[in-house]
Amino acid sequence: MAAVIEYLSGMFHWTVKRGGIIAPDERPPAGQSIALGVQHIFAMFGATFLGPVLMGFDPNVAIFFSGIGTLIFFVCVRGRIPSYLGSSFSFIAVVAAATAYSGSGANPNVATALGGIIACGAVYAVIGIIVMVVGYKWVEWLMPPVITGAIVMVIGLNLAHVAVSDLSGTASWYVNPAAGQINDLFLMTLGLLTTVAVLLVAAWAPGILRRLPILIGGVVGYLLYFVASNVLKLGGTPISFDGVSKAAWIGLPNFVAPKFDGHAMALIAPIAIVLVAENLGHIKAVAAMTGRNLDPYIGRGFLGDGLATMVSGAGGGTGVTTYAENIGVMAVTKIYSSLVFVIAAVVAILMGLCPKFGQLIYTVPGPVIGGLAIVLFGLIATTGARIWVQNKVDFSETRNLVTVAAALTIGAGDLTLTSGQFSLSGIAMACFGAIIAYQVLGLVKVQETPGDTPTAAS
Repeated sequence: MAAVIEYLSGMFHWTVKRGGIIAPDERPPAGQSIALGVQHIFAMFGATFLGPVLMGFDPNVAIFFSGIGTLIFFVCVRGRIPSYLGSSFSFIAVVAAATAYSGSGANPNVATALGGIIACGAVYAVIGIIVMVVGYKWVEWLMPPVITGAIVMVIGLNLAHVAVSDLSGTASWYVNPAAGQINDLFLMTLGLLTTVAVLLVAAWAPGILRRLPILIGGVVGYLLYFVASNVLKLGGTPISFDGVSKAAWIGLPNFVAPKFDGHAMALIAPIAIVLVAENLGHIKAVAAMTGRNLDPYIGRGFLGDGLATMVSGAGGGTGVTTYAENIGVMAVTKIYSSLVFVIAAVVAILMGLCPKFGQLIYTVPGPVIGGLAIVLFGLIATTGARIWVQNKVDFSETRNLVTVAAALTIGAGDLTLTSGQFSLSGIAMACFGAIIAYQVLGLVKVQETPGDTPTAAS
C-alpha cells in the first residue's frame, strides 16, 4: 500500500507557473488550467465523434471511455507524457469488415467488434510490457520510418471509399430516393462545402482556431445543411431534433457487453501494430517539444494505451490512441501540463453522461460527415508521407520503393485473405506484408548503381 501511495503521490503534484513554457509536472493557475482542458476536448472532439459514427458506435459511450482511457494512460505513465486518448481511426475499416456494417445508423454487431477491440488492446498491452522489459529499439528495427509511414498511409487510402460514398450520396441511409440525381448533387455540394470550410479554417483561421478545423468546419457544414434543408427546403432529409428533445440531460451511456468471435478478433487484433507505430511517433514528438527524455516511458505508454483500449472495448467504446490534434495544441500554447489532460478527461466523462449530447451528434447529416471524412482520411494518408519526409526515407533504395509500392496497392485495394473462419483485412495484409518483405529484402545487401531503381516506365 505504501508503494502505491508513493507512486500516486508523484503524479498528482504540479508546481504552479504563470508564464512561459509550462512543463508536464507544472501547471498554470486553476482557471487557465480548466480552460485549457476544455480546449483540448474541442481539439480532439471533431475526430473523436466522427470515428464512432463511422463505425456505428454510440458517441456518448466513445466520449465517456476516451476520458476513462486518458486517466488510465495518465496513471500508467505517472503523468510524465501529456496526452489525450481519443477514438482511433485505425479501427474503422476492420470493424466495418468484421461486423458487415453498412454505414446506416447504429451498428447491430457492435458486440462482435468489441471482442476484437479487446483482443487488439491485449496484444498492444503485451507489446508494452515487452518494451518495458527489453526496451523499444526492437520496435524501431522492426518498423523503421519507411514501414510506419506506409502503414499510416494505407489506413487513409483504405478508408477513402467510405468518405467518397458518404459524399457522393451512394451511402443510401441518408439519400431521398424520390429526389433522384438532383438530390445526390445537392448532398454532394453540401458535403464539398463542408470540406472547403475545413480547408479554409486550417489554412487561414487566426491563432488557436487553426487547430480546430474539423470542429469548426463541421459546425459550418451543419449550419449550411440546416438552412438549405430545414429552412429553404431545397432538398435532402431535414434535420430532426426529436431525439434531442426526448433525451435526458443526465444518464448513463448505453454500455454494451463484448462478444468474442474468432473471425472478428483475427481481423481487428493486428491493428495493435498500427497503434504501436502511431503512439511511438506521438511520444517522440512530445519529447521533442518538451525537451524531456521520455524513452523510459514508451513501454508504459503502450501499456496504458492497450489497457485503455481493453477497458473501452469492455463497455462498448472504440479503440483509443494518442491524438495528434492535442499535440498540435500543445505546440501552439507551449503548455504541456499533464493536469490539463486530467481536466479534459473529466470533462469528457461528464459529456458522456449527457444523453442529449449523444442524440445531438446523431443529427449530423451524412453529407457533412462525408465532407469531414474527405479531409480526415486524406490527412491520415499524408501523415504517412510526412513521416517519410521528416525521416529522410530514401526511395532510390529499391528495398524501400518496392516494399511501399506493394503495401499501398494491397491496402488501398483492400486485398483480404480468408481461410475458413480466419481472415486478414487489407490493412493487416499490408502491415504484415510490408514488415516481412522489408526484413526479407534486407537479408542480403545488394550494391545498387544509378539507374537500378525500378520505375513505372521500366
